[in-house]
Amino acid sequence: MARQKGALKYVGTLGDVRHFKIKGQEGYFAGMVGGPTGDQVLTAPEFERTRENMNEFGACAKAGKAIRTGLSQLMKQMADSQVTGRLTSIMKKINLEDQTEARGYRKIEITTQRNYLKGFEFDKNISFNGIFNAPFSVTHEATRETGDLVVPSFNPANLVNAPAGATHFRLITALTVVSDFEYNATTNSYDPMDAELNEVNNIQYSGYLSLTTVVPATTITATLPNAALPTANTSVLQCIGIEFYQQVGANYYLFASGNCLKVEDVF
Repeated sequence: MARQKGALKYVGTLGDVRHFKIKGQEGYFAGMVGGPTGDQVLTAPEFERTRENMNEFGACAKAGKAIRTGLSQLMKQMADSQVTGRLTSIMKKINLEDQTEARGYRKIEITTQRNYLKGFEFDKNISFNGIFNAPFSVTHEATRETGDLVVPSFNPANLVNAPAGATHFRLITALTVVSDFEYNATTNSYDPMDAELNEVNNIQYSGYLSLTTVVPATTITATLPNAALPTANTSVLQCIGIEFYQQVGANYYLFASGNCLKVEDVF
């Protein structure tokens, strides 16, 4: 594949050469026009493997979207531009673990492969543990509807790497439910095995904590709403995060940098 290095920038087709951008990469790219038609891909026998891959890839994207939707309140300030692809890639790894269904119809059985999601950083360029170095622990009830972030008293001047100009921060704990997905022959698509619980969530914040004074022992508890109880076909992601603010008078203004979110546990 060619890469354009000159000053002329355009997207589209010129003769037999098409020019395009690739999300997340700098510069413009070029490639030859051609390839099979859409009808060939959807019907021709030689593209059966392609159709199988497309079917499962779409399902993986749907499962990844369920996580992003459950945490949509945090995505704008916490996620990088490639988080969609990175979550889809994890779901594809989980999809490949299923040995019970035929190719093209394999389940996305997150409940049996939860370790793939543990430690996931929503912004690959900012590590929660690189920003927040104070001791902490996370716990959850056996029934999985409640999760705690427990932080002993600490001095943020030594243990929080805040962006320049920030005066305060808030700690976050979030629970979001994601269902396993399976192929539904009736709808001809992948559907969540527990649609009622899929994407159910709760996000809780600490108060505004000063970066210049010792923070008292803090416990933040998130509980799934409406007495929701996770089922055998669902997993609960417990995420932890931090947001930075600048205080001006009585108002706190959210910083655009330094904020981060991580999947600390999946149960």
